Amino acid sequence: MRRAALPMILGGLLLLGLVVLLQTQQRERAGFPAPGFRLPTLDGQTIVLSDYRGKVVFLNFWATWCPPCREEMPSMQRLHQRFAQRPFVMIAVNEDTSAEPVRRFLSELGLTFAVALDPQGTLPARYGVTGYPETFLIDHAGLVVRHVIGPLEWDDPSVVAYIEELVRTAEVAVVQGDTR
Repeated sequence: MRRAALPMILGGLLLLGLVVLLQTQQRERAGFPAPGFRLPTLDGQTIVLSDYRGKVVFLNFWATWCPPCREEMPSMQRLHQRFAQRPFVMIAVNEDTSAEPVRRFLSELGLTFAVALDPQGTLPARYGVTGYPETFLIDHAGLVVRHVIGPLEWDDPSVVAYIEELVRTAEVAVVQGDTR
């Protein structure tokens, strides 16, 4: 009985260590100025990060072939709708080399938030992205305040409360003229 329990205990400790390491990495990769960018969208527009100064920016890196990305997209859409009339913008950056699979994916899931195309994959490298999905929350002053590795239920009450706090801070800053 004890021999059978030892591998389980060691496995649990290893898993706990991995979770702590990932949380540490997330904390270390927040608090820096968000690298600027200019990327085309599916509809031929251009997204420029600096245009959103004064707003909270939800920047998500994803791919059409990524099951965890597909898993989190519906909750991203609900979050996008929840904050649509507030100083909040959602940008999903996709590296697919062709726009057509991206269009099909968005249509299939009924997604309406902005999607930027980066077929050369230069922006993920600038943000230190190591896989998909990864999300960066950027505050009204252009600082990365949160980095999330992997999928998340973005409309979970605790997540919404955190983003609500960021958005309220942005609203106050805009009224006071403080977007740095």
